[in-house]
Amino acid sequence: MTIIKKPNNHPVFPDKNKIGVLLVNLGTPDGTDYWSMRKYLKQFLMDKRVVDLFRPLWWLILNGPILTFRPSKSGKAYKKIWDEKNHGSPLRGFTVKQTTKLQHFFKNNPNIFIDYAMRYGNPSIDKILNKMTKNGCSKILLVPLYPQYAASTTATVKDEVFKWLLKQRWQPDIRTVAPWFDNKNYIKALAFTISKFLKNRGKIDKLVVSFHGIPKRYFMAGDPYHCHCIKTARLLKEELKWPENKFLVTFQSRFGPEPWLQPYTDETIIELAKKGSRNIAVIAPGFISDCLETLEELNVEARELFFENGGQTFQYIPCLNDNEFSIKFLNEIIRQNLLGWNEF
Repeated sequence: MTIIKKPNNHPVFPDKNKIGVLLVNLGTPDGTDYWSMRKYLKQFLMDKRVVDLFRPLWWLILNGPILTFRPSKSGKAYKKIWDEKNHGSPLRGFTVKQTTKLQHFFKNNPNIFIDYAMRYGNPSIDKILNKMTKNGCSKILLVPLYPQYAASTTATVKDEVFKWLLKQRWQPDIRTVAPWFDNKNYIKALAFTISKFLKNRGKIDKLVVSFHGIPKRYFMAGDPYHCHCIKTARLLKEELKWPENKFLVTFQSRFGPEPWLQPYTDETIIELAKKGSRNIAVIAPGFISDCLETLEELNVEARELFFENGGQTFQYIPCLNDNEFSIKFLNEIIRQNLLGWNEF
């Protein structure tokens, strides 16, 4: 009998027991300079899931005034929160920490590889998926780091993964983690974070629960994001056992002239100050990690608006980031979604 030996250049075939767990967050520029910002903004704003305007018209608008002036403005904002010693942007820094801590939970299982990617910027989804399959992963668990589903966040991550899949001669099995907007451990983690932060900091008049906004038109077209946000807020209020009049839900980060989900965070904060609320706290539960939208838009810009209109105490409550409760519920979500693929 002739035995055919495997040639030295034989491709790596997957190991049926190896699983890749891919955490994906929105992304971040590589630097705060004009060209780094321009590259990042172009990739982000050219995504049809983010801006769905008529392509030729949007191309002219984007490559004209927006990408001419916005990179400098955004770069200045990023410089306020940039930390070269901690991976540059806070979002990347916290995502790295989350990944490292989750890897520790699975350190006794050599067949599970946990890594992270960014939808926009680096490391790209393609790069990390190629890395996982090169290492022999036959199964990939996709974990979009968005508690609430939106087409402009969760869906575009899936789009990018499936585009990569189309190019593969051998395709690994893919699972995607569902949004966890009503996950009891996520809600408990938020409630504990709020209670712990506010302890010994005095009473507040209002808690502003700020979510990233989307155009109202997207919601009316069938995007469930608004419903997910409202349910998260309701469950959080119930967990805290706070009265209705102490709790406000708002939406931030609107862009362009069309109406977005309301009430708007900035207008609400101005109104609160003008109507006599002197002490408020703000949290952004839709962000798993602190980023430009929380550290600059809320903790700097919203704070200034509050003080300018008569407010006295403004407390920004950090995101879950890599705290023990964040890592605990992410670990639980991953293990639940690996059932049938891996036995613990």
